[in-house]
Amino acid sequence: MENYTPASFPITAWAEDDRPREKLQNMGRHALSDAELIAILLGSGSRNESAVSLAKRILRSVDNNLNQLGKQTLAELMKFKGIGEAKAITIAAATELGRRRQASDIIERPLINSSRDTYLIIAPQLLDHLHEEFWMLLLNKSNKLIGKMQLSIGGTDATIADVKIIFRKAIEGQAASIVVCHNHPSGSLRPSQADIDLTKKIKEAGKIVDVQLMDHVIIGDGGYFSFRDEGLLGE
Repeated sequence: MENYTPASFPITAWAEDDRPREKLQNMGRHALSDAELIAILLGSGSRNESAVSLAKRILRSVDNNLNQLGKQTLAELMKFKGIGEAKAITIAAATELGRRRQASDIIERPLINSSRDTYLIIAPQLLDHLHEEFWMLLLNKSNKLIGKMQLSIGGTDATIADVKIIFRKAIEGQAASIVVCHNHPSGSLRPSQADIDLTKKIKEAGKIVDVQLMDHVIIGDGGYFSFRDEGLLGE
């Protein structure tokens, strides 16, 4: 039977919550240490050393400084036992992505505080269609847009919107609130009874999962109709 030291104990034998990949999946990427993140890149260590232990050793060689790690050449990384060319390239690519992300401009997310804001964002997707489409905007707690998605495409006078899908997508997108939108190819801005019933259904379902329906906006020729502006969302 092989004898493993704690540092060399294979990751597959660790408690599931301590394995880097499972930890990221269950607790989120922010819960992982630098060494655990690098271990995921490595995928495996060597016969006598786990990927996490190898990652810690690499980090110690650069005084645990990720900026310094990014300056290491492939040859320098490959001096570590367990690091071949493929793993060295993976580390170099990851650190380069981090550098480019830091250099990139932070995109300011649009703020949605009114039906007009919604119209300006969604109109390009919904104007001039001969069929109905149903879309959803995902907002964070500050009412900033964090996502925009098409949920269904229908015929000339109707489209199906599944409430279960709406909130599954909203929860997956970590939305604090949503705005739903659809178009009327006829050009009419008045909601149908089906539109009113669906809005009530979405509103009530949102209360259960703690995702607020901020508005339902209908896009038509030359303008829009807002359920919130017309007082049709209720309390």
